This record gives sequence, structure tokens and C-alpha cells, in this order.
Amino acid sequence: MFTESPSGMLIVTGPTGSGKTTTLYSALKQLARPELNVCTIEGPIEMVDGALNQMSVQHAIGVDFASGSRTLMRQDPDIIMVGEIRDSETADAALQAAMTGHLVLTTLHTNDAPSSITRLLDLGVPPILLRAALLGVIAQRLVRTLCPECKTPMPITATQWDALTAPHKAQAPTQIYAPRGCDECRQTGYKGRIGIFEIMPISAALRTMIDTTTDASVLRRQATTEGMRSLRLPGALKVKADLTTAAEVFAVAPATHSD
Repeated sequence: MFTESPSGMLIVTGPTGSGKTTTLYSALKQLARPELNVCTIEGPIEMVDGALNQMSVQHAIGVDFASGSRTLMRQDPDIIMVGEIRDSETADAALQAAMTGHLVLTTLHTNDAPSSITRLLDLGVPPILLRAALLGVIAQRLVRTLCPECKTPMPITATQWDALTAPHKAQAPTQIYAPRGCDECRQTGYKGRIGIFEIMPISAALRTMIDTTTDASVLRRQATTEGMRSLRLPGALKVKADLTTAAEVFAVAPATHSD
């Protein structure tokens, strides 16, 4: 949805180890075509790909995310990935690129999607710049998936289900599954991981609110009204599909202000 736009900024947010870079590389692999110049500035380069023009942060010679982004702009890129926005200089360089005909993909460290707007405003990004350039924000987490060989059924209480799904409504399952442990999963009860996502497109209403509030809970209420699902709801649906556990979702997905 966001990557179909020829310009603007898409932010993927979450803590370290939540799979943000993998998500961005997956998007870049889909977007990369011979006629497009796809550039990255990363610290360090995590996945080498011949279809991308990749640059690594080199603090010893003065190449950081901000200066690297400006350097990439001189290479006539169509799509730019900025590994992480850490300061106002990088945010400004990335947003300027997004406003001048480039699609910019980047990451932030925030707890949820609405907090990304608050974070950028706190860094000193002018609201008018953010309002003009931001396409959307995706918050994500990784949850461990149950081992299919040894998962065992267990009941779920209405209180647990309501905590997983609030403020949304979803039909509760009659049972869920818990980890047990076997040789196949090395006695952990889990095998592999799967992503859960909170997707916040920047609507006309949210663009207007960027000028008037830095309160993430206010932005969240508006986004929820427009259909955004909190991180816990896709987690709950994966619990219902017997893929993971309620404990896993509670562990990685924060309760939101509007829950």
C-alpha cells in the first residue's frame, strides 16, 4: 500500500530485534527493478544485495546517517532506505528527500505507530514537513511460534481474551494452545517466529492533527477510529489460529492508551 507511492516516507518502528530491517529489505526486494536506482545507508549493512546500491555508516571518516543521506541524493536515487533516524539532522535529510520525489523507507525506536509522530516532533521536525512527507507508520514485534509437534490445548478466560483484543471486539476461541516441549523444538515448546504488525496510514485527519498535538494517545484514538488495529489484536488472531500463545503476545506487545 505505502510502497506504491512514488515519493514520501514510510517508517517501520519497534525495539531492537523486532525485525524492522528484515521488513525493509523485503520491501526493497519487491521494489527493486533494473530501471530503478535503489540506495541504502545502513549502520552496518546487514544483508548484501546486488540489486541495491548500499552504503555503510563510517563514523571515523564522518559518514553518518544524515551525511550519507545527503550523499545518496547526489546519485539520483528513486528509492532510499535510511537505516535509522536517530537525530534531527537525519530526520530532516530523510524528510527533505521524501518531499523531493523520492520514496524513503526508514526505522525508528518507539513503542507503537502513533508514538513515531511524537518522537519526530520531539526531535524538532517541523510539523509542516512531517505532514507533507509521511505516508504511514508500521509498528512491529516478533512472537515465537508454537512447535506443531508438541503444542497442547488449554482453556482461555474471557479476561485474557479481552485484554488481548481491547479496544477491539473479536470472537473468543473455545481453546488455545500452550508450549510443552519435545526433541523437535529442543524442549522449548516453540519453533520459529512470526511478525505482528500495527499499520497506521496517515489520513487527512491525522495530517491535520500533526499541527495541533504531540500526544500519541490522541493520535491513537483517531487512528483507531479510522480502523487501525493495535499490536495486540493481530497477536490475538495468531493465538486463535494456534500459532502462538497469549503469554508471547503479552510479553512483546504493549497495552495501548486507548485499551
